[in-house]
Amino acid sequence: QVQLVESGGGLVQPGGSLRLSCEASGIIVALNAMGWYRQAPGKQRELVALITPDSNTHYPIDSVKGRFTISKDNVKNTVVLQMNSLKPEDTAVYYCATIAPRNWGQGTQVTVSS
Repeated sequence: QVQLVESGGGLVQPGGSLRLSCEASGIIVALNAMGWYRQAPGKQRELVALITPDSNTHYPIDSVKGRFTISKDNVKNTVVLQMNSLKPEDTAVYYCATIAPRNWGQGTQVTVSS
């Protein structure tokens, strides 16, 4: 049974940073493509960052390029999303997921507000 547990969300001021962590069990992070998604109120869930088994990274949303970094720790079986220079429009629930087959974590709230 795959379990993904996110942590690290919270309230941060614009320009601040947060580090989201996703602890995985039931899968080997090193062998799977992993992603971080987000869903803002009234909007569809969107892919924010993806990391392949070979540690190639992709950021489909232009507005997060250069600010967000996805990485993984194969020893801890964890995927991390480092978010810098946060903006109010980054406010959303952030979800960790395996790409194929799709499994979701429970989500962690990120709120960027002064």
